[in-house]
Amino acid sequence: MSVPEIRWAGPRALLLELDSLDAVLSLHSRLRENPAAGQVEVLAAAQTVLVVFDSRANAQAARKTLPHLDAGPARDAAEADKPVLIEVVYDGEDLAEVGRLTGFGPDGVVAAHTGQLWTAAFGGFAPGFAYLVGENDELNVPRRGTPRTAVPAGSVALAGNFSAVYPRRSPGGWQLIGHTATRMWDLQREQPALVRPGTTVQYVAVRELVDIASAHEDRLDQADLPDQEVPVPPGPALEVVSPGPQALIQDLGRPGLGDLGVSPAGAADTASARQANRLVGNLPTDAVIENILGGLAVQARGELTLALSGAPVPAEIRSEGGSRKAPMYTPFPLHDGERLHLGMPHAGLRTYLAVRGGIDVPPVLGSRSTDLMSGIGPAPLAAGTVLPVSPVDTARAVGQPEPPALPEEVTSAAGGRPVVLRITTGPRHDWFTPESRQALTGQVWTVTAESNRIGVRLDAAQGPGTAGKSLERARAGELPSEGVVAGSLQVPPSGLPVLFLADHPVTGGYPVIGAVIPEDLPAAAQLPPGAALRFVEVDPETLQPLATVPSP
Repeated sequence: MSVPEIRWAGPRALLLELDSLDAVLSLHSRLRENPAAGQVEVLAAAQTVLVVFDSRANAQAARKTLPHLDAGPARDAAEADKPVLIEVVYDGEDLAEVGRLTGFGPDGVVAAHTGQLWTAAFGGFAPGFAYLVGENDELNVPRRGTPRTAVPAGSVALAGNFSAVYPRRSPGGWQLIGHTATRMWDLQREQPALVRPGTTVQYVAVRELVDIASAHEDRLDQADLPDQEVPVPPGPALEVVSPGPQALIQDLGRPGLGDLGVSPAGAADTASARQANRLVGNLPTDAVIENILGGLAVQARGELTLALSGAPVPAEIRSEGGSRKAPMYTPFPLHDGERLHLGMPHAGLRTYLAVRGGIDVPPVLGSRSTDLMSGIGPAPLAAGTVLPVSPVDTARAVGQPEPPALPEEVTSAAGGRPVVLRITTGPRHDWFTPESRQALTGQVWTVTAESNRIGVRLDAAQGPGTAGKSLERARAGELPSEGVVAGSLQVPPSGLPVLFLADHPVTGGYPVIGAVIPEDLPAAAQLPPGAALRFVEVDPETLQPLATVPSP
């Protein structure tokens, strides 16, 4: 294996470029079996391996040792001799078009697709979605010009030199050539993903499939469930009276599952989630409620201790005897039968509610967090949901009042100055012109209404004396999909960056020009639509600005 080129992907992650898929799979396998010190995630892609660490120091140490790593064989030979068989009915809407593009005709496409072994290079896009590379490039076809808004679960598809099976119903722009009943993702299995990096696959043509009800969905929507009486859990609990615009169960997420296409998820503003837990004497990993733009109302079942953190909201406790205010950043009691009501935040976007003991919903893949990208974890909260509370650990004391965990410019509506987010150079900054790299830090950006837990979508601010610029590439061509970290500033063809948050896809095909440092991601997660922000590039060692921040 040749020495990989190593690029920084934020201050705590390394992107290693290799010269072949075998080299990618070899290095990926080696790092999975023998992780580097502080390694949190290792993710294979088409031509790269992304390695994420828990600290800058461990990333620096790995930066020196990884080029000399003896990767060994790509995969076990015995395992390579046992491909996963996927039965396919070749009736896809784009089969004729793929036949035209390749010159093979429909029958020739089927013969080419089934006549070779496919190897899973990397995961991404959705849980269980694996990018499979064939033994030749005969079926290399472009994506559709117009993506479909909904591709059925089980669809077998082609794009570029990859083949894949859609594990669940989702948008997609790949060419559909058939469908299968094979379950690519099943949380009931010990290994939920049927195919992982290094797995070989053999497609088999069949005339018909055994239809398994709900075979391709990892979780039914609540609306699809039959009416049934929900048992009331014993012991203390919180009942959701109103979820507001959105209320989710979150903890610190499920890192390390990128190979399965599962994003880390977890609280978007980890600083505030940790603070709320600290105030009530919980562990940092306990589950809390993440509420957007207020409107949340909950009722106590039993005597509870709560705390609010994050975006400051007017909060009121109501009961038959009257009402009283609930404080921010301070533990307070909620007596049996009382209701807590949250108003609209004064500033910021997300408010966190912790209850002493922690919310005791069943974990999924080791976490209680709701992942909106993957559809994994507890369903978004709805009126009538009853949330059990874990027994209180009396050895952990309730905390003292604290100041907000976020900078004042985020939690204060006064001033109107842009929030400053610190960034380091991204792995693909060389894809952009010098003028665009300067514009990234030299102008004000505005948060758009399309932002969510997946990412903060930005627009170039316009105003008196302000001519916002989109970011232009210095080179043409497509970037093969590669791993991305939270904080990445990915730039699609529009030239308007997307700042990835907790539910971001694990891989992306657009170049990343920079990355917001982990310390500033909580502030980024609190920016509501219309908020203004600036980026300032910092030294990844000292986190000190490399240049003076322009005046607003």
